[in-house]
Amino acid sequence: MKVLVFVEQRGGKSKSSALEALSVGARLAGNTADLAAVVVGKGVEGIASTLKGYGADTVYVVDQDAYNLYNPVAYAAAVEAAVKAHGAKIVVGLAAPMTRDLFPRLAARFDGGILTDVTAVELAGNNLQGVKPMYAGKVLAKVETQNAPVQFVSVRPNTFKAENKGSGNATVTKLDVAAPTDGRIKTLEVRKGASERPDLTEAPVIVSGGRAMGSADNFKILNELADVIHATVGASRAAVDSGYASHDMQVGQTGKTVNPNLYIACGISGSIQHMAGMRTSKIIVAVNTDPEAPIFKVASYGIVADLFQAVPVFAQKFKALLEK
Repeated sequence: MKVLVFVEQRGGKSKSSALEALSVGARLAGNTADLAAVVVGKGVEGIASTLKGYGADTVYVVDQDAYNLYNPVAYAAAVEAAVKAHGAKIVVGLAAPMTRDLFPRLAARFDGGILTDVTAVELAGNNLQGVKPMYAGKVLAKVETQNAPVQFVSVRPNTFKAENKGSGNATVTKLDVAAPTDGRIKTLEVRKGASERPDLTEAPVIVSGGRAMGSADNFKILNELADVIHATVGASRAAVDSGYASHDMQVGQTGKTVNPNLYIACGISGSIQHMAGMRTSKIIVAVNTDPEAPIFKVASYGIVADLFQAVPVFAQKFKALLEK
């Protein structure tokens, strides 16, 4: 079955977990001749070389000034052209903000089906079947498309393994797609956070702080630990609402859903809303002075302690281990 993978990029660099989506696409396609990828932007042709070895036989590139900044109307036109050029019946992407905006628009254009934020996906005949966490991660729902001409699926980052099967020679095919000029939506700028760490949704290790941090200045101890273990710093909604952290750091139902290999929760009680965004983390370490805190119910390891005493010890011990 013909499969197209949308490779999300920012500033001419693809998201690291885009290779996970490509590996999912390769498994669904079954052979390289049926798998293609599409990259949209300005100065993005070089991304094609990073996709070699992950199964794509063809990489469609829409590389024009008009696509320098993400615009949903323009990007939808570009990906639509790639879907038609490849004859794709399945389109795969990451469960990331850009794809969440883009895929529903494309599904509507093709009168297609869509599965979002799945942690497992497979073909059942000509339909896609997936598993999707729901109700704050309390249940896993089986979802399926039904007889859709084109099926769209977004996969949760850090869930699927990116499999490099050796050197590949993906053919780069440039598509000349005129960006719509109806002016309904105009992108003026894209503002990026000051941090050079990976985005929370892609980070393999996250250290998060809650209301118990007490102030924005106190987040420096989390940053120090993050520097040692190459982690990204997050926050609970309580910490964000208190002004201790910016909204782009928020993990939870009204923030970002994350799925790291290691999640360290410091001074976070574990409200339902917060756990909705992080409970699928592979290993959860919780530090809290309250032994009855709900976070301990989902934690792999729980430490009843003052975070201001525990976190510096973490940093010291991790540093010693990494220096060996």
